[in-house]
Amino acid sequence: MRNTEHAVRGEEAPAGRELVERLDHAAAMPDQRSGRSSAELNVGFLLWPRFPLLSLAGLCDALRHAADLGDQSRPLRCSWKIIGEQDEVVEASCGVTVTVQAAFPEVEQFDYIVAIGGLLPHLEHVSPRYWDYLRQADQAGIPLIGMCTGSFVLARAGLMGGHVACVHSFHLEDYQQMFPALRVITNSDYLIDGKRITCAGGISVIELAARLISLHCGPDRASKVIHQMTVSRHSGASFIERRRALGYLSVEDVTVRHAIILMEENLEAPLNIAVIAKMSGTSVRQLERAFMAAMNTSPNEFYRQMRLRYARWMLLNTARRVTDIAYECGFADSAHFIRVFKETYGVTPGKLRTSLGAPATDE
Repeated sequence: MRNTEHAVRGEEAPAGRELVERLDHAAAMPDQRSGRSSAELNVGFLLWPRFPLLSLAGLCDALRHAADLGDQSRPLRCSWKIIGEQDEVVEASCGVTVTVQAAFPEVEQFDYIVAIGGLLPHLEHVSPRYWDYLRQADQAGIPLIGMCTGSFVLARAGLMGGHVACVHSFHLEDYQQMFPALRVITNSDYLIDGKRITCAGGISVIELAARLISLHCGPDRASKVIHQMTVSRHSGASFIERRRALGYLSVEDVTVRHAIILMEENLEAPLNIAVIAKMSGTSVRQLERAFMAAMNTSPNEFYRQMRLRYARWMLLNTARRVTDIAYECGFADSAHFIRVFKETYGVTPGKLRTSLGAPATDE
């Protein structure tokens, strides 16, 4: 994420638009950093004592829904790890304990390091290695996320100089007293400020998670997260109405949300848009209008891009033959698949693979 302009409440700065464009239309190459998984979004968590469980669970569950098709929950397109001392157990503010999964691995394997702060009296109750790890990540250029009182953690580590923090109004005076020279806001759910991202916590965690997933994995993944993690199916005085802040509007429209889930469930044998419209309780014309309003594209084109994005991921992360991938992603033959793939990404599936040193299989 480029260290340029602020993005408040998820409103995307020009640099963010460029990043989305690059992720969706460039011939995406997997990151070859040391120890890195093949996922599109890799997140490491540092937990401070008495951290809020909702912050960890909300972000992890969002990644889980985005990582795989349906409800299989395999960590394929997203991966996440709890980082800390070997075999360390961290207690949440509600008393639930969480065990560390990785003992301070190489920071380069992550796209983001998330510090989830705990109760402020416990701010100093961590090993010095936690502070060192955050500074190491900063030196490596890894974006840092301060979740809940994680903004205090980043400030205490000396990593918020020149950056604005987003904190809960309950903690505003605490932040101002502890870090009088630093800037802070409370009128936002989260704030993206270059390579510093801070989130007030609570249900705002889901908004931020969907924003990051949209950037790295695509709007269909983000829409699925919102569909799976929200309960209300009608507009009302809930945070669902604020989806505009995420930069995509599909979650405001129940019909579009339902259509996207149907598309995901039927990648190999794509449904006709008329069938999707009927199953969503609307007409083709109304569905097309809803998609144009929410996603700025037609349902047919959105469906095609979803299948292509999944095909790209399979090309980069599996040894499946191009023909098999074409069929699995709903293309009648490999020739058609190769043509539309090149039109979208500027390179054929085989050349994408050979550029990584792998054989082109059957292309």
